[in-house]
Amino acid sequence: MEVVREAAGRIRDLEVQGATNVAIAAVNALSEQIRLSEAVDRSSIQSQIEEAKEILFGSRETEPFMRNAIRYVEWSLRKADWGGRDELRDLVHRVSEGLLNDFEDARRTIVQIGSRRINEGSVILTHCHSSAVSSVFVEAKTKGVDFNVICTETRPVFQGRITARELLDAGIDTTMIVDSAMRNFLKEVDLVLVGADAITSEGNVINKIGTSQLALAADEARVPLYVVSTLLKFDPETIHGEYEVIEERGQGEIWPDAPEGLHIRNPAFDVTRRGYIHGIICEEGVISPHSILEAVRRRYPWIIEGMRA
Repeated sequence: MEVVREAAGRIRDLEVQGATNVAIAAVNALSEQIRLSEAVDRSSIQSQIEEAKEILFGSRETEPFMRNAIRYVEWSLRKADWGGRDELRDLVHRVSEGLLNDFEDARRTIVQIGSRRINEGSVILTHCHSSAVSSVFVEAKTKGVDFNVICTETRPVFQGRITARELLDAGIDTTMIVDSAMRNFLKEVDLVLVGADAITSEGNVINKIGTSQLALAADEARVPLYVVSTLLKFDPETIHGEYEVIEERGQGEIWPDAPEGLHIRNPAFDVTRRGYIHGIICEEGVISPHSILEAVRRRYPWIIEGMRA
């Protein structure tokens, strides 16, 4: 499991950031691990996948996209037949490539739909870093739309700086603000766009800490908030009553040399209730968060089926 452990370590240490990049890294690691395996019988391969799942799932608690991607590989191999080592390797390659190609197709659709929500002269506020949201901004700019983006610095790891650099590189007029200034600047904003790390069966969205705060402020300021996300971030475990686990990271991210005896809490995510979300911009279009389960069943039935297996 050397390949899988190495990937899990990079994910845990935030060397790989963003739900999309984490999912891709995990799938590639699992695929490579299976290709390196000497075993070809179904029982041995299943045991290896179970071990890899435990390692990868444990690297980050709030990563349903990664878990769905791994489950897809497992589900596909469970249904397929192979006769030897070469056939197994070819099968794993096809399954992995197929999933990643499907994701890229979905991403292109999301970007096109999202870019149509950005109007000439508008001001958009975003929080943290979402590759999908950044791609929406870049696509709108490519189409010739002139607009401004306000991004938060996103403490304590400052992912907003990644967003700011990407947007500046694309020639987009960008302003950075401290997280606590969100409400103050909403009076200048026409639209809020954020990403998602997970979507529950109820249509609630788990995203970087501070997103729910922003949603509440946006609702009070009467500014619409949209979530840009692939449906692959849907967490099927929430169908069965499980709550999405909110990861808490080390206190060193907040205060490396904190005084002895001081208690520091560092949750990485929070939950934004569906009532504060105007729509989810996904590969199925702009949908109501209330219809998330129906959309997932229609687009990716294997996510539900994989949980039943």
